[in-house]
Formats: sequence, C-alpha cells, structure tokens
Amino acid sequence: MNITPLVWIITIAVTIAFFVYEFFAHVRKPHEPTIGESARWSAFYIALALLFGIGIGLVSGWDFGGEYFAGYLTEKALSIDNLFVFLLVMAGFAVPKAYQQKVLMIGIVIALVLRGIFIAVGASLIENFSWIFYLFGALLLFLAWRQAFSDHDSNPVDGRFMRFVRRHLRVTEEYHGDRLTVRQGGMLFVTPMMLTIIAIGFIDLIFAVDSIPAIYGLTNEAYIVFTANAFALMGLRQLFFLIGGLLERLVYLAQGLAVILAFIGVKLVFHALHVNELPFVNGGQPVEWAPEIPIWFSLLFIAATIAVATVASLVKTRRDERSDDDPAWDDADSSSGAPSLDEQVDDVRGEGVEGEIRYDDEAERAAGARDGRG
Repeated sequence: MNITPLVWIITIAVTIAFFVYEFFAHVRKPHEPTIGESARWSAFYIALALLFGIGIGLVSGWDFGGEYFAGYLTEKALSIDNLFVFLLVMAGFAVPKAYQQKVLMIGIVIALVLRGIFIAVGASLIENFSWIFYLFGALLLFLAWRQAFSDHDSNPVDGRFMRFVRRHLRVTEEYHGDRLTVRQGGMLFVTPMMLTIIAIGFIDLIFAVDSIPAIYGLTNEAYIVFTANAFALMGLRQLFFLIGGLLERLVYLAQGLAVILAFIGVKLVFHALHVNELPFVNGGQPVEWAPEIPIWFSLLFIAATIAVATVASLVKTRRDERSDDDPAWDDADSSSGAPSLDEQVDDVRGEGVEGEIRYDDEAERAAGARDGRG
C-alpha cells in the first residue's frame, strides 16, 4: 500500500474527531445509556468499519481488504475480552453506573494511544529486523497458552500493581461525583474513580502486548494495523452496555482467542522461516518448505473460530440454565465448579470492599506516622 502522509494525517484527525464527539455528545453528561442508544451507535460503528474495509479492497486490492477484515475481527474479539476485564474492575471499585461511560471512554482512549505507540515501534522493528517475526510468533504462542490455561477469575483490583498504587496514594473512601482528585483537610486525595482509571490503563498496556503482535501476524501494513485497531475500539463503549449481560454467556471466549493467537503465532513463525536471515538457521537462507498461509484462509479461520466459540458458549449456558430447572442435571454439572460472571463480579466487589477497609486502616496509620514526623 502506498499511504501518503496526507492520508495518515486525515485518518488520525478523523479518528480523534470521532472520539472527541463521543466524549462531548455522550460522556460529558453522566448518564446510563439505554439499550436503544447503545444498539444504534454499535450498528453505526460496525457498518462504518465494514464500509472502510470494502473501500480498502476497492482502492488497494482485496488482498489488503482481506488483511483489514482479518485484523478487524481479531482486534474486535480481543476488545470484547477487554470488556470482560473492565467489567470486573468497575465492579471491584463499585463504579456508579452513571460514571461508567466516562471510565470506559478514558480506558478506550488510553488503549488507542498505547496501541498507536506499539504500532509505530512494531513497524520500525519489522522494517529493520526480519528476525522479529520469530520473537512475535513465540510471544503469541506463549500468550495463547496463558489465555487458554491461566486463571481468568483472578481479581484485577487486588493485584500487585494496584496494591503498590494504594500504598503510595491517599484515597478517599467515597466517590466525589466523577472527580479524580479532591482536597480534604488541606491534603490532596485521589478518588476511587482515579484508581479505576489507573487499573484500566494498566490493563490496556497488558492487552496491547497481545493485540499488536497478533495483527502484525496478519499484515505488515501499519495503516491497516492502525485503522483495524481504531475501528475495533470505536463503539466499544456502546457495546459494553449492549452486551454486558451477554458476557456471562461467552464462557469459551478465552479458549477461542487462544486458538486464534496460536494460529497467528504459527503463521508468524512460518513467515519468519520463509524470509529467514539468521545465520544459524538454514545457513542464513530462507527455508523454502515453510508455507505462506494466504490471507483468505486466515480470515476464514478467524471468523470460524469466533463463530464456534460463540455457538459453543451459548449451547453450554443454555444447558446450564436447563440444569437449574431440572434437578436431574445438578449432579452432572456440579463437578465443574465454574463460577458465573455474576458470581465473579460479586466476589470481586466483595474483595474490593475488603481491600478498601484494609487500605483505610493502613492509610490512617501512615497518615499518623507522617503527622508525627511533621
């Protein structure tokens, strides 16, 4: 693709304009959006993403169009996984529903900025070091294993990073509207809203590590990487309120994403072998037998994996609902012990409250120690 600086400037300016409009039109005034509002805007952003992909196919060729759609599907699936973690974080900090839009909007903007930085770094690495595909492939295979087998029920609010933040900041016990800081007794305190945004920003950083190598396994075009990420993040706020209740049903989303990440990881390793320049691999020559997986196959594989994970999730949750109505199912299903999303949210919220109580006690002792030294 031959993308001129002017096209880059226009694309970035339009992306910023969309997010600025989102903030001033929907987020600035705290409210809980209706299902109708969320559905309309979600449909608009998805349609816009599809039209953009068709435009790329018509203007630059359908190979690039296929790369865009494969990247968009992958990033959208990863973004929905983001929403699940965002939900646990906001439950842990008991964010009032009226302020959840602002938290989501800030989290999405942070995600776009971080991914933009990673995109630029990734493009530079790929241009100068062909061996980086080995590293990206190995990283994605590791992330796929972690996605499939790690504990997805852990409390993101009570992790090491957030415990470190709590120890080094004065935090108020209650929310003060949507303010991030407040002065009490002549001292500056941060509110739970600020802690929530810090937690989500840290999570955005972690997810960016998954996201960017994954899409670079589908395309080497930085423009496609950026636009696929931007469109995947657009409408994510509305999607949160639209499918928040459905997240509980996507019980196999993590496994589906693990399969996609593993597939792209293998694809990257094959590509690295195909363009190999490392002297200790095949004498520094390309490995001719290494296949180049075509983009049409990648697109079909990713779409099919998402579809299978979604259908399997819905079948399982429907089966679980039947077991609740039919006692005969109880013994068969009780051994799984998998908590529902509502149970996870309740656990996180309870642990968050207990953590706040422990933190308040520590903060009072620390404040007394500081006053004594003063």
